[in-house]
Amino acid sequence: MDVPVLESEAEATTVAGAPVPSTTDPLWWRSAVIYQLYIRSFADGDGDGTGDIAGVRAHLGYLKELGVDALWFTPWYASPLADGGYDVSDYRQIHPAFGDISEAEALIREALALGIRTIIDVVPNHISHEHEWFKAALAAGPGSPERERFWFHPGVGPNGDGMPTHWVSNFQGETWTRTTNADGTPGEWYLHLFTPEQPDLNWNHPDVRKEHEDVLRFWFDRGVAGVRIDSAALLVKDPELPEVTGDEPAGQHPNTDRDEVHDIYRSWRAVADSYPGTRVLVGEVWMPDPVRFTNYLRPDEMHTAFNFDFMARPWKGSELRESIDSMLAAHAPVGAPSTWVLSNHDVTRTVTRYGREDSSFAFATKRFGTPTDLELGTRRARAAALLSAALPGSLYVYQGDELGLPEVEDLPEGTRQDPMHFRSNGVDPGRDGCRVPLPWAGDHPPFGFSAGTDVQPWLPQPEDWGRYTVDAEAADPGSMLSLYRAALTIRRTLDGDESFRWLDSAPDVLCFARGGGFVSVTNLSDRPIDLPEHEEFLLGSTELVNGQLAPDSTAWLRAQH
Repeated sequence: MDVPVLESEAEATTVAGAPVPSTTDPLWWRSAVIYQLYIRSFADGDGDGTGDIAGVRAHLGYLKELGVDALWFTPWYASPLADGGYDVSDYRQIHPAFGDISEAEALIREALALGIRTIIDVVPNHISHEHEWFKAALAAGPGSPERERFWFHPGVGPNGDGMPTHWVSNFQGETWTRTTNADGTPGEWYLHLFTPEQPDLNWNHPDVRKEHEDVLRFWFDRGVAGVRIDSAALLVKDPELPEVTGDEPAGQHPNTDRDEVHDIYRSWRAVADSYPGTRVLVGEVWMPDPVRFTNYLRPDEMHTAFNFDFMARPWKGSELRESIDSMLAAHAPVGAPSTWVLSNHDVTRTVTRYGREDSSFAFATKRFGTPTDLELGTRRARAAALLSAALPGSLYVYQGDELGLPEVEDLPEGTRQDPMHFRSNGVDPGRDGCRVPLPWAGDHPPFGFSAGTDVQPWLPQPEDWGRYTVDAEAADPGSMLSLYRAALTIRRTLDGDESFRWLDSAPDVLCFARGGGFVSVTNLSDRPIDLPEHEEFLLGSTELVNGQLAPDSTAWLRAQH
């Protein structure tokens, strides 16, 4: 398919005749509903068992009806898929299992014609070991200019047998791998904070900075509205390679959140701002310190960053209230909106997590066999969906959460692919359970995910997922999908209003007001509660019982004037 390159976002807004108002607002990102699309698992358009661009294009109408403003694609680039595409071998090519550049350009245009923007994932900390740069570095040998783009280093000890540092990988295990010289002797070591297939880049090197700015321009020229920046705080390392002690002053950790990283994002912001419309930078920033977190959101750096604090909290009124307060307070000085997210492609699905005795989330505590009450978890997930959608800022919805999909914890032996599982020696279930392909229709696998009825998806779907299909839920006014559609329709009437005010309530009840008399009430107690005086009942995660809001439920109201 021959699709012209988009010179600007504004050009694309006229694709289907009259301009689409939702794609011309420069502040769209402040209150947008952004749908995270894990392309391998969304929809398979060519019948090979793997989701692809063709599948997304075929279901753009579904996304429009759901009510989203933008799509965030996890990496769709050329990659050996050692880490689900976060090991990129070529940013200017689409993985052939997903499609090609012309299909990506067509998708961007077709989505914009429906008022839906596209955000792509950029992974700047590392690249694939199959990237041309890294292959050239291995071939060139020690001391070569090609190796200066990475962190090659001699080992310690008489024969260089010891790793240069004992830094711990984000995926558990070691962070250095030794190379082999051309003559077969042991060579230098190279750094990888993730898997050995993901060598870390040296961001002190001008080639690395220039290449990534060129990649931004490549995709902005094709009409994307922004980039999500993976592992955004990890790019800069201390060239002295000191060990991590845990006592480092803020901004001087050997490999995380170093002060120098902000210069990189200032240069990226300059690239984004050179394009018409607002091209947003969205950071994946795991920072427990709110000030260090919002440093990335200063006016000349990123536009927004993921608020993981809210997602990781347990289902408890005091915890969620504290998270809301701290995040809104932290964002206020830099003028950035908070983001609200309940799950993503790395995190245990919401309905499963909220049904556990410990309903918080931490990577270190994921284990096989953790009991969950799916009925309770689903009830809480419905309430959480309305709670998060009512808060001021932008909202992220991970694909399948709108269907209430549970975590698939009993994947058959041999089907798991996530390196987190293997690098933990099988202790960590990994992230495959939240990446199982979506069910669209029918009563048996592949549930409409693939065009062929006898196709095996790349990860197997549970046999009982017929109740979660889009077709089944669209026909049920009480389904999770119907709740999301109604919620996102009402949310749009808030029209970007960023006001927020707590109303008097019990400690385990979250009650707040927004502009236009909108009120949200979430009952996290163990007993029904009376609703505040109101003019209209807009929406509830459960039905009222004798006019009261049941436990683990949220109601949206229009207050009396």
